Amino acid sequence: MNVISLTPLDLAMTAILILILAGASLLLRLGVAGQLLIAAVRTTVQLLLIGMILTTVFKLAQLQWVALITIVMLLIAGREVVARQQYRLAGWWGFGVGTISMFISTFTVTILALLVIIGTDPWYRPQYAIPLLGMMLGNTMNGIALGLDRLTSAARDQRSIIEARLTLGQSWREAIRDIRRQSMRTGMIPIINAMAAAGVVSLPGMMTGQILAGSPPVEAVKYQILIMFMITAGTGFGTMAAVWLASRRLFDDRHRLRLERLQNGR
Repeated sequence: MNVISLTPLDLAMTAILILILAGASLLLRLGVAGQLLIAAVRTTVQLLLIGMILTTVFKLAQLQWVALITIVMLLIAGREVVARQQYRLAGWWGFGVGTISMFISTFTVTILALLVIIGTDPWYRPQYAIPLLGMMLGNTMNGIALGLDRLTSAARDQRSIIEARLTLGQSWREAIRDIRRQSMRTGMIPIINAMAAAGVVSLPGMMTGQILAGSPPVEAVKYQILIMFMITAGTGFGTMAAVWLASRRLFDDRHRLRLERLQNGR
């Protein structure tokens, strides 16, 4: 089955929908028209650029180029995690906690899938490694951002409760345990909802793309199940690691709450 190619005119017709939406938001004074248009332009430019870059990388299929692209993806994802928090850890910690957590979870799960489950040859084959890691980073980024945002906001709002528990002799782990659990749960809810609705409410993106490209539906489903499980594992472990590291940073060695280590991120 041949893939139906899209022309610039086809894309322009869908862009009209974005323009209409921006106009509606102006009429309703939602304050998002500019952001919507900028996001649309960024999406177009970024995807076109990555398309050209990946075309070259796929032809070369060299480990150093794959590694360079994945590192850039990781650093950008780490920056986006920081940008989505109302209150973030000050200094290097704000960027480092999310980035390190994503690196540990997403790279571990992706490499495991490439080496053991899919078995590509070579294992870093860019046609598999880059798209898989991209999906992993995108979802893990959202989970970590939600978890950290819930953690820091709740710590500020419940400062008196936390300090009261510390006064009663509880350790920092005990004093913030409930908030930490709620934050981890918040970060994992979106991917759990996505798994629960997959195939019933929505057809996930990778599965839809493979079907449009002509792959047998059952084969596309197998890959989608693999991806969903990988994304869930990466998001869950990444969120747990990030929330734990950030929780520890909120206290000093004497188990005192140090909210001055937070800064307003917006």
